[in-house]
Amino acid sequence: MPENSTEVTAAGIARLAGVGRAAVSNWRRRHADFPKPVGGTETSPSFALPEVERWLRDQGKLAEVPLRERVWQQLAGHPAGAVPALVHAGCALLLLRNSPTVWPEITAVSDERMAGVLSLALNDVLAARFGPAAEAGRAVHTPSRAELLPSIPLLRGAAELAAETGAQQTFEFLLGRQLDANPRQYTLTPPGLAELMAALVETGNQPARTVLDPAAGTGALLRAVGRPTALYAQETDPDLAALTALRIALHTDSDNSCALAVRAGDTLRADAFPRLAADAVLCHPPFNERNWGHDELAYDPRWEYGFPARTESELAWVQHALAHLREGGTAVLLMPPAAASRRSGRRIRADLLRRGALRAVIALPAGAAPPYGIPLHLWVLRKPGGGLHPSPELLLVDTAEPAESSSAGPAAAAPSGGRDRLDWQAVRSAVLDAWQSFEGKGKGKGKGKGKGEGEGAGTGRPGRADRTGPSHPLGVRPGVSRAVPVIELLDDDVDLAPARHLPPPAAAGGPAELIRVRERLTETLGLTGTLTPAAVTLSTPAHWPLTTVGELARAGALQLRTGGSGTGPVPVLTEHDVLGSTAPSGSLPVDGPPEEPVLVEPGDVVVPVLGGGSVARVIDDATSGAALGRNLQLLRPDPAALDPWFLAGFLRGTANNRQASSYASTATRLDARRLQLPRLPLAEQRRYGERFRALAEFEEALRLAGRLGGQLVQGMYDGLTDGTVAPK
Repeated sequence: MPENSTEVTAAGIARLAGVGRAAVSNWRRRHADFPKPVGGTETSPSFALPEVERWLRDQGKLAEVPLRERVWQQLAGHPAGAVPALVHAGCALLLLRNSPTVWPEITAVSDERMAGVLSLALNDVLAARFGPAAEAGRAVHTPSRAELLPSIPLLRGAAELAAETGAQQTFEFLLGRQLDANPRQYTLTPPGLAELMAALVETGNQPARTVLDPAAGTGALLRAVGRPTALYAQETDPDLAALTALRIALHTDSDNSCALAVRAGDTLRADAFPRLAADAVLCHPPFNERNWGHDELAYDPRWEYGFPARTESELAWVQHALAHLREGGTAVLLMPPAAASRRSGRRIRADLLRRGALRAVIALPAGAAPPYGIPLHLWVLRKPGGGLHPSPELLLVDTAEPAESSSAGPAAAAPSGGRDRLDWQAVRSAVLDAWQSFEGKGKGKGKGKGKGEGEGAGTGRPGRADRTGPSHPLGVRPGVSRAVPVIELLDDDVDLAPARHLPPPAAAGGPAELIRVRERLTETLGLTGTLTPAAVTLSTPAHWPLTTVGELARAGALQLRTGGSGTGPVPVLTEHDVLGSTAPSGSLPVDGPPEEPVLVEPGDVVVPVLGGGSVARVIDDATSGAALGRNLQLLRPDPAALDPWFLAGFLRGTANNRQASSYASTATRLDARRLQLPRLPLAEQRRYGERFRALAEFEEALRLAGRLGGQLVQGMYDGLTDGTVAPK
């Protein structure tokens, strides 16, 4: 085995071969020639990747290692660690993207010579993109020949993958895998949130050309900015700063038309851009930090609105952002909800309001960003000066409880929000409509009938309730948005939480909507009576000859597919959709690796992999065409051999699920290949399938009745408490 050979864990072997980790454990026990561990620990050994590949091929378990997996395993098992290897890969991909004609000359030599030549070439391309190597705080340093030598096989593979998918997509794939493998190490800003924050600073007449992110993280916020001329970023973690610099560099044009400066260092203690006055600042700062520099920075000139308390690190970031804006520039910061109401910050909040620096506080739904259980806020700020007069109002927006559809159908009654389940398009529309209407009103626009007053005020897009219900004061949309006079907020608490200042929404769409919900509930309850299964006919236990899903797959009677990858505009059928029997609610990433997603077809049977519950969903025409989401497995039966409802029904058997499940310390995982089915003629399968289909219809009616009942009960409570429903 070559020295410094890439190592791979049992989980990596399972990924290469497309099997579970239990299969790898069985191979180690049953095959004396299975590769011996070369590292790791007794409980988590690692193996030499070349030996593993050779063994898998010899056993016929792997025709060829997919290029993506080979590159990832080389990166994950790099002797210097995954992060340095990823930095080396990013540097090489940047060179390949910016100077494609140079790369063949560099690679047409031995690994040892390539490392030396590549180091010199990288020094030139990195200096051109990030400034001279001697520049203080430059995030990406030129790797030496000795540092590059163990990475040469990885870099050759990464270049080969880039030839298929592109340099940017290759780096995004490798970075995404690294982030997924270490979820607790990084705090991510979801793409939908990043796009919303970028849109808020770009809604004015003057688009943001120079943008700063002082807590850059993985660079998601700067990547969401459209056509900037200069991007500035600072990140405390040097490794993450290097990855972010390369990510943004690969995202921008290869002609370097957008200036890019990324620095590593503690932003509050050692500001890398002390004289910068940007058009916009976007920031997802760390929350609830006590050690942010309170003692060292007591007399810092940035505290123009007051010296933040030790417990108010977020207000230090707010003032840092304002200090780096040009006059009239806009900043958008993601904030914890406590920052809007903590007593220790009330004086700073009051001064931000008096001087017109704070323009809007927007409450997001829970699940918008980590920590996912808390409905976070967005603060929109503007640098006073430049002839601007302080606004007499503050815009408050609450999207924490998105309005449901008035149809009161299954999708409408389903719970909204939550991690990976947010309707970002609806949130974005609600926020930007309110913000643009508020901005237009502040500039003297929208007077008369239109956005400024009358129907739909405060939204810019009147909804049905606004047209048919009572008119609302200027800038008010009940339960969603309101332009609040600053004088109303300057009390002893200066509490800026939107929910405390917004008028309540109409109870469940108003009394008329409650009547419609009650009528649908009555209709659905009658349907459940009709669909209730007939009297049970008892019989002795059957002793059918059994087969497994795995055997049926090998015989060609069905296909097995796993979801979770791909890009495109199609909706995604998520695990929550399968469990709740709702319409596809997810979406695919727009900038991930160009893979074809697994699209579901009528008659497919989808089962969740995690959780251990007996759930199986047969795809109908309405769901057909959606992409299969993560933690889901698809079984596509051959209609000439298997009835889909027969298949789904027997997969739901409790005993069947128990024998096909494996148990870890934190989760239960279903191995669909081990699920059992009786060997029955197709005609007999269809007889069972009809009964299983009827049970599914009954189950769906019960589920809908429960949702409608809950909606009716809550609507009655709300109506009785706000006076829109009379007690009698």
